[in-house]
Amino acid sequence: MGNIEDRTRFNTEVKPNWCPGCGNYGIQAALKKALLDMDLNPHQVVLSSGIGCSGKIPHWINIYGLHSLHGRTLPVAAGIKLANSNMVVIAEGGDGDGYSEGMNHFIHASRRNINLTYIVHNNGVFSLTTGQSSSTGKKGFISNTTPFGAIEQPFHPVALAIAAGCSFAARGYSGDTNQLSELIATAIKHQGFAFIDVLQVCVTYNPKKNYEWYKERLYKIDYSNHDTLDRNKSLTLAFSDNEDKLATGIFYQSKSTPYENSLPQIKKVPLKNHNIENIDISNLFKELI
Repeated sequence: MGNIEDRTRFNTEVKPNWCPGCGNYGIQAALKKALLDMDLNPHQVVLSSGIGCSGKIPHWINIYGLHSLHGRTLPVAAGIKLANSNMVVIAEGGDGDGYSEGMNHFIHASRRNINLTYIVHNNGVFSLTTGQSSSTGKKGFISNTTPFGAIEQPFHPVALAIAAGCSFAARGYSGDTNQLSELIATAIKHQGFAFIDVLQVCVTYNPKKNYEWYKERLYKIDYSNHDTLDRNKSLTLAFSDNEDKLATGIFYQSKSTPYENSLPQIKKVPLKNHNIENIDISNLFKELI
């Protein structure tokens, strides 16, 4: 990838302060590797994040970044994409951020098919607020808010995405940065809403699911036996997950028209390039005053 400056163009002077061993380091490394492999430059990429340990990632990658509100990373990312469709737009957040507070946005982003990539750091807990069980936490998980064990069943984010109309649904693992970077690059190239659920280790608040735990349970999807265009088979594969067997790779990918391509006002020219010098909004001000 050229000289050292080229290879380090996504690095920042400030270093992350995640816990040593946190899966966020792997996700950060995979994202930077994907951007390098695609030969993108910092000014071409913008990252919107939610709240949580994962939400700090825009501070530590040299691209445009916006640290948004809890559960609101997707509408912010969608607004950015609609305003400047030339940008590579990435939204990211944790499982608490995206699968609890942001669940409704996740469903509607999946069905609208806006051309952006959504990466979720999934460790089963709210790490930043000291380890409460999240929507993907195991039933019976004991935390400071579930002292007798979580009573809800964890839900399947990949299956939900496919059912809601997502045109690209995948799962990666923070401990396998090579596969994850390939998934991220493929997701960015995909025309439409691309979702990646990333299984990650939280060494502090969910230490039972450590790197060895995942090593014993993860397997890569065999594409010779799986058709990513088959929605029903993809759903069946997503629902086949259990605590002893977890698939990684692309579950589902289909061709569909991105949301913004159906908007005539931005189909040819990004909104930011529209000439608004001759637009008179004085009547609007009179109505509002």
